[in-house]
Amino acid sequence: MQQRGLHLGVGCARPPSKQDAGDLLKVREIRRTAFVSLTSVPVSGDDVREGLTAIISVKVPEPRFEGQTKTKLSNGEVDGIVQKITGDQLKFYFETNASVAKKIIDKCLNAARAREAARKARETVRKGALSGGGLPGKLADCAEKDASLCELYIVEGDSAGGSAKQGRDRRYQAILPLRGKVLNVEKARLDKALGNEGIRNLITAIGTGIGEVGEGAFDATKARYHKVVIMTDADVDGSHILTLLLTFFFRQMRGLIESGYIYIAQPPLYRIKRKRREQYVDNDVQLNRMLLELGSEDVTLVRLRDEHTFPGPKIEKITNALARLEGLGRGVARYGCSLSKYLDHYDAKTHHLPKYVARVRKGNTEAFHFLADDEARSRFYVEFNITEDIYENGAVREAEHNGHKVQERIHVYEIFEAAQMGKIVAELAEIGLDTERFSATEAPCYQITENKGQASESVVELFTILEILEKIRALGRRGLSIQRYKGLGEMNPEQLFETTMNPETRRLLKVNIEDAANADQIFTVLMGEDVPSRRAFIEDNALNVSNLDI
Repeated sequence: MQQRGLHLGVGCARPPSKQDAGDLLKVREIRRTAFVSLTSVPVSGDDVREGLTAIISVKVPEPRFEGQTKTKLSNGEVDGIVQKITGDQLKFYFETNASVAKKIIDKCLNAARAREAARKARETVRKGALSGGGLPGKLADCAEKDASLCELYIVEGDSAGGSAKQGRDRRYQAILPLRGKVLNVEKARLDKALGNEGIRNLITAIGTGIGEVGEGAFDATKARYHKVVIMTDADVDGSHILTLLLTFFFRQMRGLIESGYIYIAQPPLYRIKRKRREQYVDNDVQLNRMLLELGSEDVTLVRLRDEHTFPGPKIEKITNALARLEGLGRGVARYGCSLSKYLDHYDAKTHHLPKYVARVRKGNTEAFHFLADDEARSRFYVEFNITEDIYENGAVREAEHNGHKVQERIHVYEIFEAAQMGKIVAELAEIGLDTERFSATEAPCYQITENKGQASESVVELFTILEILEKIRALGRRGLSIQRYKGLGEMNPEQLFETTMNPETRRLLKVNIEDAANADQIFTVLMGEDVPSRRAFIEDNALNVSNLDI
């Protein structure tokens, strides 16, 4: 705060009062206007003075100055007069100019919060390992002192932390369990973030400090570990904790990402056991591929209309194509339409599937209309008397149904996967499957025989092409014990080390910043306080989600 005192029009270095003008502002009116109880951080005189200018002009008949330099008046009678007049005028001004008062108060509170955040950062660094203050109590540190060889695993929960501590290589692997979810630093102020125990433990354990300037400022060269591995559960909570930690590192310790120190562990999702053999599977795609391979062993597939038998290599092609078709078909199923009903409208001449699906719900009855192209959609609009494009929001209106007035809801959806699915159906037709119909027939159309010619031979009749995939997958599951790991704590220490922490067998994803500006925008939209922008982002990208755990 700049302060100017004027006596008889001549500038003095200090205002003519025993109490600074800044203190007058703070004590008399600014703190009173701020209702000090609104903030848990006390506002000091320095917080008020920062960024403000106060000019007080006083004319005193018989001035007395302190010292030869005349930097300050020593007239005691001026003190009370200045305080009263300044206080009354500030009070009146604040009451009649609320917007200005609010800006001043916000400035003071922000200055106080910044000061408190800097204090906490200094304390965190002073208490850190490099300053002799000790490490967080839950951190199981490693024996190695060379940071380039050390690894820190940030683990979700005490259960997984216990398994990781028992299974780790104590020479170079450290474990830091986090209890619950860390604070979202995108929404929280720095002083509040530093009040979070999990955040403080991270800062202390890593040892780099935090902030841009001053004592305890971030310095990537002080990192105690050159591999910081985030290891969370494979569920929604685990993904949320991962996102919160990445937000913290990006906002407060970006230098660790730029130095290539941040990694994400990739624990397996499944453990497959068959007799005495165990195998770990990383994701659903890999599990599905394995089940289809196992289910296709010692199996024959027959087309019943002409008793044509498909050889083993063609069965493999059929299952792979059907698996891809099933995956793409989720784009149809999300609109409530069955995949088989949609595939029934495949045009064998053009190898095309309908570009649009219209869903018409009248009362409690529902019907689907399959529209081949834009022209067919236009005809549909005319037929249902739709005068505007309903692609975004659909149409809702009253209609007659069985003599009653009911609500009619019409939606038209574009199937973006139609072209790819059409190519797969053409591929199946070329292999030899009958693609004229995908919905169930009255009589069986295919037959699967397992262990043909053996005592354990079994025959299953199929009524639709899509059943081929279901049956072979079911055969693959037989005799298997499949365990899905929702939490790292479900693994014993040996399993956790072998699958996730052993440098020879583990998989780690290295976090890097390819486009800093885009990354900054994404974190702001998804983790910030702008709810409308986040909702718009989710709505625009919802249909592009590939991994969704509900």
